[in-house]
Amino acid sequence: MKYLLLLLLLFFGSQFAQSQIINKKSLDSIAKDSIEMKRGQNELQTVEIIGRASKKYNSDYSFSATKTASLNKDIPQAISTITKELIADKGAFYLADAVKMASGVIPASYYNQYTIRGISQNEEGQIINGMRTRQYYFLQPLTNNIERVEVIKGPSSATFSSVDPGGSVNLVTKKPLAVDRKEVSLSAGSFSTFRGALDFTGPLNEAKTLLYRVNAAYQEAKSYRDLVGNKSFLFSPSFSYIPNEKTAINTELILSNMTGNLDRGQPIFGAVAGVTSLNSSPISLNLGAPNDFFKSKDMVFMTSLAHKFTSKIGFNASYMKQSWTENLQEHRTTNAFAVDMNNKPVTSLAMMQFVQRQQYWNVDNLNTYFNFDVKTGKLNHKLLAGYDLSSWNKTKGGGQNAARGYLLKDGTVSSSFSVANAANYQTITVDGVVMPKPNVNYFNLNNPSYTIRNVEDYTLNVRTALPAALTSTNAMYIQDQIQWEKFTLLVGLRKEWFEDITNYESNNELTVKKDALLPRIGLTYAINKTLNVYTTYLEGYQPQSNTVTLMPQTGSLPAGSQFDPLESNLKEVGLKTTFLNNTMSFNAAVYEINQRNILMNANDPIQPDLLVTRGSERSRGFECDLAGYITPNWQINASYSYIDAIITNDANAALIGERKQNTPKNSANLWTRYNFSSDSALKDLGVGFGMQYQSNKIPWFTRDFMLPDFTIFDAALYYKPSKSNMQVAVNAGNLFNKTYWLGAQNYLRLFPGAPRNATLTLTYKF
Repeated sequence: MKYLLLLLLLFFGSQFAQSQIINKKSLDSIAKDSIEMKRGQNELQTVEIIGRASKKYNSDYSFSATKTASLNKDIPQAISTITKELIADKGAFYLADAVKMASGVIPASYYNQYTIRGISQNEEGQIINGMRTRQYYFLQPLTNNIERVEVIKGPSSATFSSVDPGGSVNLVTKKPLAVDRKEVSLSAGSFSTFRGALDFTGPLNEAKTLLYRVNAAYQEAKSYRDLVGNKSFLFSPSFSYIPNEKTAINTELILSNMTGNLDRGQPIFGAVAGVTSLNSSPISLNLGAPNDFFKSKDMVFMTSLAHKFTSKIGFNASYMKQSWTENLQEHRTTNAFAVDMNNKPVTSLAMMQFVQRQQYWNVDNLNTYFNFDVKTGKLNHKLLAGYDLSSWNKTKGGGQNAARGYLLKDGTVSSSFSVANAANYQTITVDGVVMPKPNVNYFNLNNPSYTIRNVEDYTLNVRTALPAALTSTNAMYIQDQIQWEKFTLLVGLRKEWFEDITNYESNNELTVKKDALLPRIGLTYAINKTLNVYTTYLEGYQPQSNTVTLMPQTGSLPAGSQFDPLESNLKEVGLKTTFLNNTMSFNAAVYEINQRNILMNANDPIQPDLLVTRGSERSRGFECDLAGYITPNWQINASYSYIDAIITNDANAALIGERKQNTPKNSANLWTRYNFSSDSALKDLGVGFGMQYQSNKIPWFTRDFMLPDFTIFDAALYYKPSKSNMQVAVNAGNLFNKTYWLGAQNYLRLFPGAPRNATLTLTYKF
């Protein structure tokens, strides 16, 4: 790998040396476009109303990190950005494929479960345009309506309500442009993948005060995993109204409908700790049934207003309404093996359970604030004061049923097997071994069966109504960005009032109330016009009811409420710079994150929803991101992360000082695209090259084995005739067909990555 990278650097280095002279005008044009974009949009856009015109792999600004338009280099906090151009060139059609390109972001499964800076995510859902949603991405959503993915590092609870200590994933949606642009793409590829998408935008009137944008996509795909497939539909219209230079309004709708399977991963049977190969079962092996399904319907309505009363005083408001429906039916392991009549494990058979779940959520988010540009002596202030409301309502009618355990002779079900009462159990003989008869048939590795299951054969011995619940957070906050000469001080204070009501609107309501005061302070020093250094301190706070919303109610209190809140803090020092005439950005940071009162699943086969707490964890590390144009024909996005994450306090004393789960110490990502120059014989061609590396890591629920390190390579070939609006792209993933694992929970749930694959995409712009 080192020699390959060296050859690439030598080849492109010679091209770069020539392009420094030949393409100086083009570099100036790229930098000018970036500056004009910032001038034209950010002056009015204290909330994001108009789309991004730039085509770079990096974004110069963020609205969500400080709740107002700020250049990334002036924000005293690490932000990794994945733009729509990078998403398109790499062929990252799923959200997980885009997010993992950010430094320090490590996927742990096929869902939206990541560790960010060594800290496992607790929240379900994502942040969209700075506002928290409530859904779970067991099926990864399409990225066609995403302008950029911002990973805002650290516990940003002073900015967002109740966010994860490692970082927040903020999805910024595409907004209308004032110029006509239309794009249609069709794709086909490995695993029976078919996809179509469109992106239309432009003005609706001659004065260009009313703009529109429509994004739509449909995909059908199977998988390298047995029985797994999905159908995804996305439709997202957006409108912006800008009647004058003082007022701007944006309204958008996101409709998403996904049907597929909840993929629980690859099982390994009869494993001996530290001995059994992870290749002892095929990476395609799935314990599910052909009639399993997961259906997710999501509707999001958003509107934003920006108004300037004067050149110094403005008002901003954003509102989100979301409705999410989940319908699940699955067969999955209980994380245990079958047992014989002597209660000895039979490791060729997995103990299974059948689960049904339905739930319905309504979400309301309101974000309002005034911003003031004030000068006091030599100090320039960007003062912001506002109010936030987040309300998540799990409505009546949700429930979770399960069939598990062993059948007794009287027709009832026992959750466990007792040798002393063995005579009371029904029995079954498998491969010559007599054992208690399960409620749900074992999965037999020696004779896998993928027949359609008759769910009426099961006794649903666990029936749980998911009680209606209302979780709300009210917050008042004030923030000031104070500039003096080369120093910028960012200070903020947020007061939150949290309330969780279970059995909402019933006679036995259970209410939990909590509050928190959250400080934020950061200092930036501009060494020169292109280089800033910064330091920051942040605190985070999450009531545990927010971290376990998919769990059934436990005990007499809402799930999680009987536990102390998750609390965290971040200390960080870093630098941010631009070079090559403002076309390239480089960010680096050193940090320490501490969190305490970590709520975890107990991994108990008898009580699969049992929760336990861990005392505290600490993560220290270094990370850096490089993105932008090296020459006008050559773009790059690269990142590296070193993470030292350990357990600092636990009820199990043997774990203190041990490595944290699902966190590699070293990880790196690279994607680069080079278009051959117009005077070259290859003038209509472009090439892309990518690499992803992770060192080894420990599974989530066991320390019996280690997931090995891996390096995979991707590539792309682009063909775009110079006088045509058509581009043909071929993207190839995992070129050398490396077998690797994204993450694991235990020997029965490993998440292997995709083998070699390819996608052909035709894109037409008009």
